Amino acid sequence: MQNLSTNPAGPENEHIVENKELNIWEALIPVVLLMMMLAYNIFFADGEWFGEYSNQIILLIGGGISAVVGFFNKTSLRTMGLEVLENLKSVLVPIMILFLVGALAGTWLVSGVIPAMVYYGLKVLNPSIFLPASVVIAAIISVATGSSWTTSATVGIALVGIGTALGIDPGMIAGAVISGAYFGDKMSPLSDTTNLAPAMAGTDLFTHIKYMTITTVPTILITLVVFTVISFNIETSGSADVSALLDTIKNTFNISPYLFIVPGVVIALILLKTKPLIALGTGVGLAGVFALFFQTEVLKTLSDSNVTAIFNAIFIDTAIVTENEKLNELFSAGGMQGMLWTILLICCAMVFGGIMDGIGALARITKSLLSFATSVFGLFASTVMSCIGLNAIASDQYLAIVIPGKMFKKAFHDKGLAPENLSRTLEDSGTVTSVLIPWNTCGAYQSSVLGVGVAEYFVYAIFNWLSPFMTLFFAALHLKIRQLRTSSVAA
Repeated sequence: MQNLSTNPAGPENEHIVENKELNIWEALIPVVLLMMMLAYNIFFADGEWFGEYSNQIILLIGGGISAVVGFFNKTSLRTMGLEVLENLKSVLVPIMILFLVGALAGTWLVSGVIPAMVYYGLKVLNPSIFLPASVVIAAIISVATGSSWTTSATVGIALVGIGTALGIDPGMIAGAVISGAYFGDKMSPLSDTTNLAPAMAGTDLFTHIKYMTITTVPTILITLVVFTVISFNIETSGSADVSALLDTIKNTFNISPYLFIVPGVVIALILLKTKPLIALGTGVGLAGVFALFFQTEVLKTLSDSNVTAIFNAIFIDTAIVTENEKLNELFSAGGMQGMLWTILLICCAMVFGGIMDGIGALARITKSLLSFATSVFGLFASTVMSCIGLNAIASDQYLAIVIPGKMFKKAFHDKGLAPENLSRTLEDSGTVTSVLIPWNTCGAYQSSVLGVGVAEYFVYAIFNWLSPFMTLFFAALHLKIRQLRTSSVAA
């Protein structure tokens, strides 16, 4: 995920609330009604059922329904409130990161960093290999940093800009970036989720990473093949259009290789394990300084005061007008203000997830899935469904790993299966599918940062939706399913 632990005690220490008074049908009432409302809003109300903040309001209504179910099952308001508070506390740092990402986008625009990335990228990246190259670039950065969030906020933004300028569908580009970023997020020893999954399952980090390669490598190879085929069969703008774009960028901004010092410093700080808030904050401040030195003419077109122009880029919004309409859309940023919609969505999702956890609904739903685990394949399938379901219900990637990890650990042991089977399945279905759900913290973040809706990139996030199928494929054929030693089972 974002490669930071928002829970001081560690995500693995989150407790699971159980409620013996609650049955499975009652636990599903808020989920079913929430899904019905969200579906109506998407398919029949064009996302405007309650206005601009429809999804946020629907999540709060879902939380209210959950609370009513809880009241009828002897759950106190205090219990629900404490769980909501814990959920909101857990996303405090990610919210601060979101604000900084908004500021980063604004300052990197007015300083010329993003235009420089687009300019040199258009010169280097060939349209015929752009999509698979984007997967590889995002994967390398994500493995190095352990963070899909940082990858999207840096090279992801640049790749979407470059690809859009080439005339490639933004949904395709975002899907390629996300596929590569989540490959790295899964495989990097620096990632929170890569450490969390084996901690939940009872195995060690490097056994977990090694065992994940069995399903992850085939999945990323298929993803690269598909994107290569797509790249050879899409129409792009052509070299003439690219030349015109290059001239427009050069005439609008002072383009220099020195501008890459800014993203270089940010990536170096992250590799040195500097806290993300400090790394991103440094990127914002450094970009502001570079804007004063490199883009004085651009700043003059935005405001009478250069400092005011930079402050607007950080806190409000910025739009740099060029003679090319395609670039006008690219060279606009919402600053911190542009992140408010996403932050409100995350907070409302945490309210719903907190109440669902507080009334014991999450534990009840996960336990019910265990009843389908009568065979080895059934156990894997139940784990996958639990992880995906909790990503949708709890709107949190951590909970989608923690709760199934705790619930299914004994079941895997009783079947004589080594714990790395569980840790791999948690990652194959919990880590990667979070970004496919619009109201999940990961889905909301990625769509906001990349400027591409989840519905637009869903199909093209091939690595993410293919991973659960790959783990089920191996389970169905009983391929590479490691067994416990006889003595371990007996113990």
